[in-house]
Amino acid sequence: MKVNEIVRNLGKRMVVPSMAGVTAISVVVLAGLNLGGCSEGPKAAFAGNLPNSLSKQNASDKSPEDSVELNDAQLQAIKTGSVLSHPFREQRTAVGSIDFNENLAVPVFSSYQGKIIQTFLDIGDEVHKGQILYTIDSPDLIQAESNLMATAGVYELTSAALARDKKIYAAQGMALKDLEQAVSDQQTADANFRAAKEAVRVFGKSPSEIDAMVSSRKIDPALVVTSPISGRITARAAQPGLLVQPGNLPAPYSVADVSNMWMLANVSESDSPLFHVGQSVSVKIMAFPDRDFSGHIDRIGATVDPNTHTVLVRSEVRDPKHKLRPGMLATYVIQTASPMESMAVPLNGVVREGDGTMSVWVVKDNHHFVRHTVKIGLQQDGLDQILDGLKPMEKIVVDGAIFISNMHDKNGSTN
Repeated sequence: MKVNEIVRNLGKRMVVPSMAGVTAISVVVLAGLNLGGCSEGPKAAFAGNLPNSLSKQNASDKSPEDSVELNDAQLQAIKTGSVLSHPFREQRTAVGSIDFNENLAVPVFSSYQGKIIQTFLDIGDEVHKGQILYTIDSPDLIQAESNLMATAGVYELTSAALARDKKIYAAQGMALKDLEQAVSDQQTADANFRAAKEAVRVFGKSPSEIDAMVSSRKIDPALVVTSPISGRITARAAQPGLLVQPGNLPAPYSVADVSNMWMLANVSESDSPLFHVGQSVSVKIMAFPDRDFSGHIDRIGATVDPNTHTVLVRSEVRDPKHKLRPGMLATYVIQTASPMESMAVPLNGVVREGDGTMSVWVVKDNHHFVRHTVKIGLQQDGLDQILDGLKPMEKIVVDGAIFISNMHDKNGSTN
């Protein structure tokens, strides 16, 4: 039965008393339409009057795959590989400077006043413990050596007198009290002679030099000043004729053990609880960008700078080849926790998108690549830590990812 006939028959049988009846008739008409078994006409007409958003209800909400296709020539600009596994270390960095290890640096003063006679080393020279740095003409040394000569003469005189008196006493030609007096005089002279030799030895004279002076009865006015440690000459103010006095700056020479240096850095107050004495540090020097210097923290400041809210951290850095110089700018890395194994992608395999997200291109087949949004963590050793968005050992673009992203944006659509 046709639609028009159904409507006509319904109109003959029903009286429309009000607008409510119109609604009822409409429902019946619609029901009749649905029951009429029409395959296309009514249903098509009804659907055609619906809004576009409803007519597309059955369309897939999923956007097309975000991918790009490269030809053989374009493939030459990229490199592929697998997602790596790498131990990432929780660490902190700090910027500081190199300085001498002040515990192993000594200003070398003369113990006595005098004029410098001769110098033997210059800045940068290697020096060994006990090696002569300079000599001075010291009045105090001259006085000590003069006293040595006098006591040596008295000692020899009293020793000879005692030997003679012993022979006389043995022949009963001398009273006992006279012999005892001679013994006392000799013992006093011996003590004075020993003290005089010790006084000269304090000035740096060796026992053989002292004996030579006593034998020749000639004094040596040159006071020898030697290095108290082995190391390198780091400063020199000495020159012949310069009057030096104990403790007066500048010191004629300064010597430091440069095989062990300090790195001084100020770390953030908030990071200070992470640092501990004994922690290993890896130091990078601007002058040697391809070399790492190892060391450890040996001191942490007891106070916080109220202006910068930083804490001083001092590290001992080993430098057996003497490459470091005080004042060099340095950066050190301190590991604050055990390494954790995680997925990793080379830096050239990660692209920062315009909206701030990070993405990696995954290999779909030899020519097709799919973009995956990833979440990155630490960045170490030329690698980005991947926290989410990839699978272990998944094949990805490890170099040239930015090239693929540019190709995708240039095309303006996905393939």
